[in-house]
Amino acid sequence: MKALCFELFGDAEVLLYKELPDPVIGEREILVRMKAIGLNFADIYRRRGNYHLKGNPPYILGYEGAGTVEQVGKSVTAFQIGDRVAFADVPHANAELVAVPEDHAVPIPGDISFETAASLLLQGWTAHYLTQDSYKVIEGTQVLIHAAAGGVGQLLSQICKLRGAYVVGLTSTPAKREVALKAGADKVLLYAEHWVEKADLLTREQKGFDVVYDSVGSTLEESFLATKIGGTVVFYGMSGGDPQSIDPRMLMDGSKTLTGGDLWNYLTSHMERVTRANELFEWLRTKQLRLAAPTLYKLSEGAEAHRYMESRHSTGKILLIP
Repeated sequence: MKALCFELFGDAEVLLYKELPDPVIGEREILVRMKAIGLNFADIYRRRGNYHLKGNPPYILGYEGAGTVEQVGKSVTAFQIGDRVAFADVPHANAELVAVPEDHAVPIPGDISFETAASLLLQGWTAHYLTQDSYKVIEGTQVLIHAAAGGVGQLLSQICKLRGAYVVGLTSTPAKREVALKAGADKVLLYAEHWVEKADLLTREQKGFDVVYDSVGSTLEESFLATKIGGTVVFYGMSGGDPQSIDPRMLMDGSKTLTGGDLWNYLTSHMERVTRANELFEWLRTKQLRLAAPTLYKLSEGAEAHRYMESRHSTGKILLIP
């Protein structure tokens, strides 16, 4: 099979598109021929050497994608050859063939494309648990969302609106502001325009937001300035760098809460994966949720795709197509 891999940590130039042995599946795994593969910042971090990688090079990046079942292990009961499936937490996905544990695969409905499934699951599951488990967004919740034009940010805005919230987004450029507004945010501010003070003025009948979703990291201190007394900051990413240390006395003085968010603490069973995925698919089907068209690259163009993601010019999902 062909795969996108690397043998040394570094810039996008270290990526290689080469022939590697086909994976050998276990008795409870399925072999998936990939049709669309999601690119995420975690792939960038791993390529740079910021994330630990097990085993020895060549390392195959990727954790998310969609395709068809080509082979099933002898103990697999949920899937058959030819089934359409997607996943978001299986390593070595940047390849034509991927060995997928049976309980990590989600059936794709017939009216959902491979590209849509590969664009939706990781970001959609993330937005789903952030609004349901990390902080329960309900009618009237006032929400501030960092990186509101990004893949998670756009879905987070839409799900918050679906739940009846008032949403203010943050973006880095006027073009991204338009993307965030189109995705459903009520108001959008730019990071460069003294956003903490302006955001405070946008809250309704209270000083500060009920919840701030921070995926940037380096903005954590400002996120707390934007929360109300008794408010919550949900920290779930570091796309802008490491967060500052938080003084617990500040939390005490403002009765504020800091909570971390990690998807894999919630997707603990096959049923959780399927149930949450089906809700996302239904929201798409009923047009309560919209996905921006993804940016497509051939898997062989992986280095170019990585550079595009690192440029911060992307506003939606980037997919690699084998």
